[in-house]
Amino acid sequence: MIKLIATDLDGTLLTSNGEISERNRQAILAAQKQGIEVIVATGRSFESAIRPFEKAKLVCPMICVNGAEAYQADQKQILAITMSKKMIEEIIAVTSEQGAYLELYTNKGIYAQKQSDFFELLKTLIKMNHPNLSEAEIKKRVNQRFQDESFIFVDDFESLISDPSIEIVKALAFSFDQQRLENIKTTFAEEPELIVTSSGRDNIEFNHPDAQKGLALKAHAEATKIDQTQVMAIGDNDNDLSMLSYAGKSVAMANAKESIKAIADQITSSNDEDGVALVIEEILQ
Repeated sequence: MIKLIATDLDGTLLTSNGEISERNRQAILAAQKQGIEVIVATGRSFESAIRPFEKAKLVCPMICVNGAEAYQADQKQILAITMSKKMIEEIIAVTSEQGAYLELYTNKGIYAQKQSDFFELLKTLIKMNHPNLSEAEIKKRVNQRFQDESFIFVDDFESLISDPSIEIVKALAFSFDQQRLENIKTTFAEEPELIVTSSGRDNIEFNHPDAQKGLALKAHAEATKIDQTQVMAIGDNDNDLSMLSYAGKSVAMANAKESIKAIADQITSSNDEDGVALVIEEILQ
């Protein structure tokens, strides 16, 4: 019997519009009413992850920035796993050499460079992933990203490295050139101080090795005395692999990467077709 459901956000629980559908919302409420805990596991910051839940009037504990942070349902932070500044310096150097755009997730917000460049980058990313969207809709989604996250734009990242009050929990690199992304991955493939994943075909995510969704989910399950066999995880991309591998029942979205579908116990509908609700309704029956 499933007692704990862990769900990714983007490409999984959220629609392409970044919202929780009414059917997904009702399924989560139904699960909670039956005593099944629902926990979020996302690469997003807490500030960004909580917004669609507040809009949907849902309350769940959250694993954020790929397991680097964890929050109780009352929004109290209970985990923070930071990266070494030396490792961040290496990431900055390699991504810069490859011409990738870099964001650094910190305890004081997300740092990025040159707001105009970032705006154009987001527009291009959205066009690539949603070619049928109008220019007006693309601009709306770009503006929404600025509202969802606390971006701090700087000329360079040197001030972050030298400031002891700033703790970095994740680095996120973007590029439209797959070869450049592969070059970055190859450079850090054997680095013991990093876990390198991805939440989309156009990015690479860097975290401390202890910051993984699967490890955070395991810690939560053990703390709440829920057996591994009673855990179900739902996801769509590489940064979901650790939690899908841990869970007693793993579910991949129809829109998931083929490598994720290959290791999943079950494949549900896409994130725009209430795929999360379908599997929750199934276990509730």
